[in-house]
Parts: sequence; C-alpha cells; structure tokens
Amino acid sequence: MSIPVELDQLAAQVADRGFGYLLTVGDDGRSHAVALRPTVDGAVLRFEVGGRTAANAAARPDVAVVLPPHPGDEFSLVVDGTARVEGSTTVVVVAHSAIRHRPAP
Repeated sequence: MSIPVELDQLAAQVADRGFGYLLTVGDDGRSHAVALRPTVDGAVLRFEVGGRTAANAAARPDVAVVLPPHPGDEFSLVVDGTARVEGSTTVVVVAHSAIRHRPAP
C-alpha cells in the first residue's frame, strides 16, 4: 500500500525517521546502499557521503532514498530524485516524488 507525500511535507516526514538509505548504482550495475542522516530543505535532501557513493551519484544521478518507519508507524518513506555532487563529499538529491509505503496486509 502506498500513500503519496506532497514534496512540501517531505521535511516533516524525514524528521520523523532520522536516517535513511541512499541508493545509487555502481559502474557494474549493482546497487550500493549507505545509511545516512540527511538534512532537508524543501524538496532537497543533502547527504555527507564517501567517495564511492559520490562517484556513483555523479555518473548515474537517478537515485532513491528509503527511510524506515519510525516507532509506532508501519510506513517507510521512499523518495525518488536526481542527485548532484557538491565538492567531493556532499550528494544533493532533488526529490521528484515521495510515497509512504507498507507491505499489503
């Protein structure tokens, strides 16, 4: 089951969760996930990352962020966006869409 999240509500949804997994794709086509605490400004998420994640995001900017449910909620937050790299250690993700998602009963 999925519930759309308006992008102007993204910051509140992220704040409730604290951390998320930034998903990028490597040169070999395999996914790469790192657990990070983003900062959020509107529909923009910023992550401090390592070299591999930055290189993946620069080469293939379509990324996803998955934030697990917070206590008392069964919905994860899934964000799709486009990444850009600032400096060598910051990935900035501009969100295109977001949903709250849980397994079907």
